[in-house]
Amino acid sequence: MLDTSAQGRALSHRPGLALGVLAGALALDLSGMAVLNAALPSVGARFDLRDTTLQWVMTAYSVTFAGFLLVGGRLADVFGRRRIFEAGVALFTVAALAGALAPDGAVLLGARAAQGIGAALSGPAALALLTEVFPEGPSRGRALGVYAAVGAASFSGGMLLGGVLTEFLGWRSVLWFSVLLGAVVLAVTRSGLPDGAGTRVPLDMAGAMSGTLGLALLVIGVSLGGAWAWVLIAAAVVFLVGFAVHEHRTPGPLLPLGLFRISSVRLATAAAFLQYTASVAIVFFAPLYLQGMLGYSPVESGLSLVPMSLTVFLTANFATGRLLARYGPRVLMVTGLLLIGAGTVLWTTTPPHGDYLLHVLPGLVVSGFGQGLNFPAMTTSGLSDVPPDRHAVAGAVNVVAQQIGSSAGVAALVLLAATTDDRLGGYHLAYLVAGIACAIGAGGIALARRRN
Repeated sequence: MLDTSAQGRALSHRPGLALGVLAGALALDLSGMAVLNAALPSVGARFDLRDTTLQWVMTAYSVTFAGFLLVGGRLADVFGRRRIFEAGVALFTVAALAGALAPDGAVLLGARAAQGIGAALSGPAALALLTEVFPEGPSRGRALGVYAAVGAASFSGGMLLGGVLTEFLGWRSVLWFSVLLGAVVLAVTRSGLPDGAGTRVPLDMAGAMSGTLGLALLVIGVSLGGAWAWVLIAAAVVFLVGFAVHEHRTPGPLLPLGLFRISSVRLATAAAFLQYTASVAIVFFAPLYLQGMLGYSPVESGLSLVPMSLTVFLTANFATGRLLARYGPRVLMVTGLLLIGAGTVLWTTTPPHGDYLLHVLPGLVVSGFGQGLNFPAMTTSGLSDVPPDRHAVAGAVNVVAQQIGSSAGVAALVLLAATTDDRLGGYHLAYLVAGIACAIGAGGIALARRRN
């Protein structure tokens, strides 16, 4: 068993360094998802890739990230959080180096897939390590606020940074940035984080294979679209059902299904899915509207989203910790989801020739407030009442929900938007449905609180 109290005392004199390491790894993972967006045209031109192939520069990362998250969480609980954290950051960094030096498109795609596996190893371990270093209470709330703020800034900041680096230094500089950041995180990991021994139990390889295949096929299916998508989604359902049956029967499961009997875990999972469905939908549709209808350049489009990240950063960093200590995570999840939904619905007012301050900015700010409240709250809730030796896999469940929201949830909204001939009307329909879903989710969490 992990002696979390001893480890926490050992690091009590340098919690700031530990938080910096963990937040740096989160920045590495999330910027890795977004930083190549602006570079895609340059990558396609360099390797002569068609659009259908070029999308896999992004999809290869998300597929392996989502597919290996449960495995990463369980490995961290079994072999030690810091050990798996280091392995994940090292793999991500080496893969970024391979991508920066890639001689052709195949090597780049393989490197991106390896980066996703690295992120899936380090992400759940980082959440579990955060709970070891910061005891439950105000200090953990403040730490989660900083962690969430860095995560929010990293995603949209990654898109903006990718555009600037690509424009002035070329697309390979985007990956060299990941190499540099990964090396810095690795350099201070051992001095900043506790070394948990882990729990020596069987790894459940059958569950690892079926769960990973099921999640990977699900993300691939919703990313492809068309007739083949349904075949892959059906296969994913078969693997995931088999995974659930196996996990119920095996004595040492990869994902203890008993986690979902814990109310706080269920509610946090729903909150994670809804936040990432709505917030990533804004990030997805915003450039299409800003560039396609308002005539913004790619850099201007990226800059226009900065207020949302800034609002998340300020809310999570300076307010959410105190609010968590006073009201608890469920109140903040309800409030956060209502604000995310309201901010998303505000985008239904965007006209074909809209004004940024009047039609774009209000929704970004309101949604940003909601994200800044919900992210730390759902992370806290997702680990509440969970045994310490299961914190990494519980964290993985929350991140899986985020990934499914940002992939499957957004893909469903894109398909919904395509059902109308009016392009802007389709965007508005997607915003409205996402906002309503957040409101329903907030209501469900509020009612669950009254029953508990």
